Amino acid sequence: MMSSIVIAIFLLSIGASFVQRTTGFGFGIFIMTMLPFFLPTYGEATTLSGLLAITTSAVIVWRLREYVTWLRLWPILLTFMIVSTIAIFALTRIDDHILRLILGMALIIISIYFAVFSQQIKLPTTKHVQVGAGTLSGLMGGFFGMQGPPAVLYFIQSEPTKEHYMAMAQTYFLIGNVMMTFVRAYNGFLTTTVLTDYLFGLGGVIIGTCLGAFVFKHIPNRTFRYIVYAYIAISGVIILLSS
Repeated sequence: MMSSIVIAIFLLSIGASFVQRTTGFGFGIFIMTMLPFFLPTYGEATTLSGLLAITTSAVIVWRLREYVTWLRLWPILLTFMIVSTIAIFALTRIDDHILRLILGMALIIISIYFAVFSQQIKLPTTKHVQVGAGTLSGLMGGFFGMQGPPAVLYFIQSEPTKEHYMAMAQTYFLIGNVMMTFVRAYNGFLTTTVLTDYLFGLGGVIIGTCLGAFVFKHIPNRTFRYIVYAYIAISGVIILLSS
């Protein structure tokens, strides 16, 4: 049983890092479709997801650090930090079964949104939009460990180049995940099991990041994203049926 859990975490880490490196987001969305089933509690699953995502983002941020514009990053980042902290504290008081139901519905909605509507919606990069995106991202990050979609939409709209988008998004995810890890540790979610499983997943993160960097250069991003969205929707249905 233990060996199968190790293999599952390793493979999930490869897939999540691959998605993150290819599209600039999606680590939490991908890994949280299955990770809660392999850890004792949902809170520990989100903590492990955050630790592994930190490793992935840190590598990208270091390589693209000159593209980060802090003035545009702070409003959405500070909002996210406040809201996600509140959500994590609330996580200790919510039943795992309810969270899985919410997660399943959230995955289906996210997949439909990005597959159908993302190309049609244009948002102004005002303070109100930044706070709104940070709030939604904070709720999704605190509860589900998947703060990406609202933030990604904002950064795609506000950043002038692909490099700026990738650098800003990964810096946002890196700082946000570090902060949430401290809050989760305070709430008792950073356990020995999480740290042990992190070591198992680390190799998968390295492999997935390298593969994602290669695919990013050679496969049309639009085609790959639709494959990911379909997987997310199917995973959401599976979680709903198994909850």
